[in-house]
Amino acid sequence: MGRQTIREARPAPAGAVGADDQVAADDAGHAVPAGSVRTGRLRPTRRTGRTGRKGRGRQWPGAVFIAPHMVVLALFMVVPTIYAIYTSLYTSRLIGGTRYSGLANYRTVLSSPEFWDGVRRVMVFAAVQVPLTIAVAFFFAAIFEAGVVRFSRFFRTVFFVPFAVPGVVAAVMWSFLLLPVFGPYSKAMSWLGFGHVDFFSSGMILPTIVLIVLWEWTGYNMTILYTSLKAVPREITEAAVVGGASLTTIILRIKLPMVRPTIVMLLFLNMVGALQLFTEPSILAAFQPQAISYGFTPSLYVYNTAVGSGEYNLGAAAAVLLAMIIGAISLGAFAVRRRNGEFR
Repeated sequence: MGRQTIREARPAPAGAVGADDQVAADDAGHAVPAGSVRTGRLRPTRRTGRTGRKGRGRQWPGAVFIAPHMVVLALFMVVPTIYAIYTSLYTSRLIGGTRYSGLANYRTVLSSPEFWDGVRRVMVFAAVQVPLTIAVAFFFAAIFEAGVVRFSRFFRTVFFVPFAVPGVVAAVMWSFLLLPVFGPYSKAMSWLGFGHVDFFSSGMILPTIVLIVLWEWTGYNMTILYTSLKAVPREITEAAVVGGASLTTIILRIKLPMVRPTIVMLLFLNMVGALQLFTEPSILAAFQPQAISYGFTPSLYVYNTAVGSGEYNLGAAAAVLLAMIIGAISLGAFAVRRRNGEFR
């Protein structure tokens, strides 16, 4: 309700102020002369002076809290990116020194078959690994959240432990487990009648990396999906149970659509991670060098070009191009999620 007249009296003469003046109360409870009220609501009083300065002062704690993050972001993300772009525009040679070359390094990378072979390979890798990881993670998250597994808290911890293992340690561990002839998995395949299986051969190296990454990242995705499933209102599940719906129907027809935004987010996060694949192939290259080529992945191409060959400028150009590809995928993910109404 607007301002109400507390006590009615005859209108006082203009400019007259006394004890018998009409008094009105506004929405905030401030008393104002009723003679200033004509019809309708009074305009809100503009707050200035100390109140405005005090309101601006309340913003400082927020700026103080985000300042360390912004400093770290600037030092380890913004500055290196600017330096990489700057370096990619020059060419350094033993004879002639460093000279400006413009976009020549970018043209060299774009015309390199090794770079594009790596891009195609990680695309195939992502097309297999990402959906498989999300599907397995959702399956275990759904059955753990449904309460059909005893000691689910223990098993959730067991599934999450591989994510806590460093990627280098995981790659080395699986390299010994998958050793040809002497590895336990190779022996098991022989006992099952599959003959000699070389997991590090050129035809099997990509599925082997998919297996390792699947083991590493399933627990992480399962934890996020489990948390999202726990947020589904219990009343909806109870109504479905009363209606006679089976567990499979509840999971696939009710819970799955409700956690679809989380699945979309995880799809794009895992896609970006797949494009940055580096640790696993670089470790496996020590066990089977002929299966891991110079540009097996774009990240490996950048490393071998900049560090292995000493062509830092060319490696910087490849890194910038890879960052542009990842940035385009990230913008596409943001656009999809915004169209789905996740950002309002």
